[in-house]
Formats: sequence, structure tokens, C-alpha cells
Amino acid sequence: MENEVWRWLWTGAALVFGLAEVFTAGFFLLPFAIGAAAAAVLGWLDVHILWQWLAFFVATAVSFVYLRRFVRRLDDKDQPRVGAYRLIDARGMVIERVDEDAETGMVRIGGEQWRAVAAEPLEPDTKVMVTEVRGTRLVVVPVPLDHPTENIES
Repeated sequence: MENEVWRWLWTGAALVFGLAEVFTAGFFLLPFAIGAAAAAVLGWLDVHILWQWLAFFVATAVSFVYLRRFVRRLDDKDQPRVGAYRLIDARGMVIERVDEDAETGMVRIGGEQWRAVAAEPLEPDTKVMVTEVRGTRLVVVPVPLDHPTENIES
């Protein structure tokens, strides 16, 4: 094939891999897009096809190594808490008696009302702290009276 065909094949491959990466997770197709883009540049510079293939393989391999290190570094960081898990360690107030036996109880944390459970019954206006999340309920414990209360959200 002529170099004219290869430059369009490489350009098309770079675009296809790049667009496919947008719809996938994990940076798997991005190295192939980078390799194809490198080969496309050489194709447009009218470099021999052997060098284009070499550039494709080398750029893809280097991209895989770099992106793997990048992703590993991101995975080492603490992941942000999302959903109800963002409320762990938050403080709030009991607004409806928390009784695990009767499966009742509500707490207000940061303007939101949540179903809650506790190891012991808790009366309204008791200051609590969230220790974990079980399904759609928050597990709360009472905040001791001598505990700083500046973070209590009601």
C-alpha cells in the first residue's frame, strides 16, 4: 500500500481509538490512540511504513507504562466518600427516638434527615456521631457531653 493510504489509516485508527476510550473505563484504549497518532504524524511526514509501525509499537508501549504508573498513583490516594458514606464521622441530632428493637429512629445531619440505628435507645435532642452505614441507615453513637460540639450540624 502507498503511504497515502497508511496516513489515513493511522489517522482513522487514532480517532477510533480515541473516541472508543471516551466510552470505556480504565485508560485501556488511550495508549493505542497515542501510538496510532504518532504513526499518523510520521505518515503525514511521508516517512517509510516500517518506521510508522515502529513508532506505533513504541508509543503504545511507552503510553501503557506511563498510564499504568499514573493510574497506580491515583489508586494509592484515599478515595472520596460518596453517597451516605460521606456522613461517616459527621455529627448530628436525634429528631425521632432511635430504637433498634422497634426499628425506628431519625437523625438530622447537615439539614438532611436519615433513618438511624444505635446499640442503645437514643432520645430526641441527643447529639450523635455517625460511625458506619448499613444499607440506607446510619449507625450512630451518642456524643459524650465533654466532647467538643462545634461540628454538630442540626
